[in-house]
Amino acid sequence: MAKNAFPVEVNGTVKQPLGMSSTDFLRDYWQQRPLLVRQAFPNFQCPITPDDLAGLALEEAAISRLVQYHRAKDHWQIETGPFAEDRFADLPERDWTLLVQDVDKWDADVAALYPAFSFLPRWRFDDIMISYAVPGGSVGPHVDNYDVFLIQGWGERNWKIDNRANPPLDFLPDVALKLLRQFDPSHDWVLAPGDMLYLPPGVPHHGVGVTECLTISVGLRAPSSAELIGDLADHLCPELPEELRYVDPGLAAAKHAGEIDAAAIQRLRVALSPVLTMDDAALQRWFGSFVTRYRAAVLPTPPPKLPSRTHMARKLDEGASAVPHPYSRRAWTRVGRAADLHSCGETYRVSLKAAPLFCADLGVDAKIWAQFSCSDKEVLLDLLLAGHFLLRPARKVRR
Repeated sequence: MAKNAFPVEVNGTVKQPLGMSSTDFLRDYWQQRPLLVRQAFPNFQCPITPDDLAGLALEEAAISRLVQYHRAKDHWQIETGPFAEDRFADLPERDWTLLVQDVDKWDADVAALYPAFSFLPRWRFDDIMISYAVPGGSVGPHVDNYDVFLIQGWGERNWKIDNRANPPLDFLPDVALKLLRQFDPSHDWVLAPGDMLYLPPGVPHHGVGVTECLTISVGLRAPSSAELIGDLADHLCPELPEELRYVDPGLAAAKHAGEIDAAAIQRLRVALSPVLTMDDAALQRWFGSFVTRYRAAVLPTPPPKLPSRTHMARKLDEGASAVPHPYSRRAWTRVGRAADLHSCGETYRVSLKAAPLFCADLGVDAKIWAQFSCSDKEVLLDLLLAGHFLLRPARKVRR
C-alpha cells in the first residue's frame, strides 16, 4: 500500500487511545511512519508541574539541559545541570527550554504512564524525558535514531515534521546541538494537552512552544549494531581459551607472498566461529544482560546496611513487599520449562510462572511472595541484597 494511503492524523478514543487497535498501529505505523493522535489521553492531567521540573533540575543526580536560542546572533546555547535555583530567574520570556531526562525514575506519577504503552516490550523503553518551554522555546530541527511518543502535557506546542521519503539529513557545522542544515516541513500542527505525536526513527521534526508548555517524551532504546557487536565481543573474549587461534594446517605454498587469499578468509571464519555459530541460548543470555544495563544512567547498588536474608524473608512473610528500584531494568527469556531473569546486567534462573511477576512494575507483594517456590524466593532475596529491589514494610491497618 502506498505511504499516503495511511492517515497521518487520527482521533483517539477511550477504547482505542491510538485511534486504532494496537495490532493495526504496529503493522502500519510502528517504525514506518509518523502518527498524530488527537486526544490520545482525553482530559489529561499533567503528572508534573513546571516548578516540579525546575526543582528536579537542581538535583545533582538528575540529567538536565537548558537550551537557549539567541535570535539576534542566530546562536544556540546549551547548559547542563545541576542548576542553581536563581538561574531560572535570569532567563528571558522567550526562546528557551528546560529538558530533564529519566523523570520516571524520580516521579511515580510520571512512571504510571508506562501501562498505556503495554503493547510494546517494556525492555525496549529508555526513559521518560520532560521538557518545559516558554514561547519560542525549542531545541531546533533535528532527527532522532529511536522511536518516541510525544505527549502534550500542558500548554501548547507547535510541531513540524518532514514526512517525505529521503529527507535531507545534513547537519549544521559548529553547533553544539546536532541540528539539520535544511528542514522543509510537510506537516504543521499545534498540539493541546492529551494529544500525542508518534515519530519513528529518522523523521525530521521541530517542536516550538506556542505558550508555556510541558511535553512528555516517552523514548525507546535502539542500540546500534556497533554497540551490540562491541558488547558481544567484550562478553565472549574473557571466555575464549588462549589456545583458540587462527591456524592454517595443510597450508599451500604462497603464489604471492603479500596476498591474503580466499583460503585464508575461510580459515578466518573458523577462527571467528565462537561468534558466527553462537547458539540461541547463549545469545539470548548475553542479550538479556546487555539490554537491562544498556544506557543506564544509574545501576542500583546494595544498600549500605544489609539486613540478613532471614530478616527480609520474615518481613515478606509478615506482609512486606519488594518494589523495583527506580533504576532497575528487568526482562526475561524462556529456557525450556524455566526462565532466565535478567536484572541490571545480572542473570538469575527462575520459574516460568514467576518470571513475568519479577518484571511487573508494582513488584512482589505478600500474596505473590507466598505463592513463590523456594528457589524463586531465594532469587528475590538475592535481588533485594543487590539493591535491584527495595523492601517496603507492610501497611498498617487503621482501626
